[in-house]
Amino acid sequence: MGTITLITGGARSGKSMQALKLAAPYQRKFFVATGEALDDEMSARIEFHRTTRPQEFGTVEEPLDVVAVLEKLGNRADLVVLDCLTLWVSNLMQWQGTDDGPVLEEADKLAAALKRAPFGSIVVTDEVGSGIVPTDHAESRRFRDLLGWTNQKIAAAADDVILMVAGYSIKVK
Repeated sequence: MGTITLITGGARSGKSMQALKLAAPYQRKFFVATGEALDDEMSARIEFHRTTRPQEFGTVEEPLDVVAVLEKLGNRADLVVLDCLTLWVSNLMQWQGTDDGPVLEEADKLAAALKRAPFGSIVVTDEVGSGIVPTDHAESRRFRDLLGWTNQKIAAAADDVILMVAGYSIKVK
């Protein structure tokens, strides 16, 4: 069983760069990307991440079934960086409809898969619960809640939790 590290923080706080820094010593490393290029801005974000990611990473782009990807990587990896839970939860919400149950079940499955994986994992997510409550938009509140619950599930499974603030890391767990 590998070590699980969860990295959380706000947008552009340095989460992905911290994940790459922690991954540097590993030999066989994979990057599991959950983003989908659904518009020009997201395409630019994905391209930025592709160009800043070291070439020694194998990359798997999977917006939904990250558990299956982790299981397929099995003994081929020493480390997997999963970036990010934020987009993964958003993707699941689009595919699962209005029932929170299936999204939270997927979060439980992910936590279990990370715990039994033979490789180390670094999981990146956003901390979206520190801002204002989006009172005018129920779907935004639902997303914030689902991501918060997912983050808690992965944090509970993790050996280490790191909070990124303005490019600096704070060890939480």
